[in-house]
Amino acid sequence: MEREQVELEAPGLDRPGTLIRYGHFGRPVLVFPSEQGRAWDYENNGMVDAVADLIEAGRVKLYCVDSYDHVSWSDRSIQLEDRARRHEFYESWIVDQVVPTIGADSPGVSDIITTGCSLGAYHAFNFAFKRADLFPVAICQSGNYNAASWHAWGERGDATYFNNPADYLPNLTGDHLEWLRRRLFIVLTVGQGDWETHPTGSLPSARVTAAMLAEKGIPHELDLWGYDVAHDWPWWRQQLAHHLPRFV
Repeated sequence: MEREQVELEAPGLDRPGTLIRYGHFGRPVLVFPSEQGRAWDYENNGMVDAVADLIEAGRVKLYCVDSYDHVSWSDRSIQLEDRARRHEFYESWIVDQVVPTIGADSPGVSDIITTGCSLGAYHAFNFAFKRADLFPVAICQSGNYNAASWHAWGERGDATYFNNPADYLPNLTGDHLEWLRRRLFIVLTVGQGDWETHPTGSLPSARVTAAMLAEKGIPHELDLWGYDVAHDWPWWRQQLAHHLPRFV
């Protein structure tokens, strides 16, 4: 399997960011790591091996990136609005640095799938909604899509609102909503076992988010796995192997 690692400048953040590409051909998939994760976490936790057949067959190329959660959403010393503002530097890094790099590496392919586990699922979802022109499919595993539930405190403003699906989804209307209905497909997959309800809130958040998507008529799928299915890598490997072949 081809593997290439590069470092990309990340203006406004505390270090350059790592991007690792797995594969030689196929539809690009942008992979967000779990909370405070690094680009190599996907490989180290067996997720790359879980879809190695798709990679080797030239159906997919994985592009795994660093998170910067440690300076944004995971920094509980600052109020939620400041976390959201810091996240916007990460958004700029993805859109201005990572996406052009993927485009140069996969010329002629404009539609990138997003995916991620836990907090990475939030990123996959949020980027798909904010930039559906780039990311029309999101495969979201065990995510919590309400930033206000992440040990939040302090006043909230526009930065939080426009990065919190629980805030902006209910207010989608008009031409933009119609475009999203034609453009997006969201997969929400989550187990019903250990850590999916407490402490992560992933299971209730997936249900609430799916209900909001249904109310807005946005194509989606809520895939609930069994009561033995935990918020953990062994199950995420199975879920990815189950869902990804449909889109590549």
